[in-house]
Amino acid sequence: MQVTEAQKIAPVVCVQNLYNLANRKDDALIGDLAAQGIAYVPYFPLGGFSPLQSDVLNGVAAELGKTPMQVALAWLLQRSPNILLIPGTSSVTHLYENVASKDIALAPELVTRLDAISQP
Repeated sequence: MQVTEAQKIAPVVCVQNLYNLANRKDDALIGDLAAQGIAYVPYFPLGGFSPLQSDVLNGVAAELGKTPMQVALAWLLQRSPNILLIPGTSSVTHLYENVASKDIALAPELVTRLDAISQP
């Protein structure tokens, strides 16, 4: 069901779908939702049961002195202002690392490199 069809039934305030650095089928949808003021929550923002793995991601993280997962979350936060993150963790250490992602500013050239990770 597309958002416009769902909106005929009830107001839509948030959409949650699979989305992360590697899985970006909702790129256009995120922009449409942002224009309507609708939140988007990426499902499996860190890749789910098989965490994101990429030489590019690892390289950018090493350059910044951050973990790859922090960089992946920072990329999502910079992707669009309507993206809300709920990265689950069972580790207090990872919780603090995840929260620290909000303070990572990715330069445009780093975003370009990270964008190349996307799977067709």
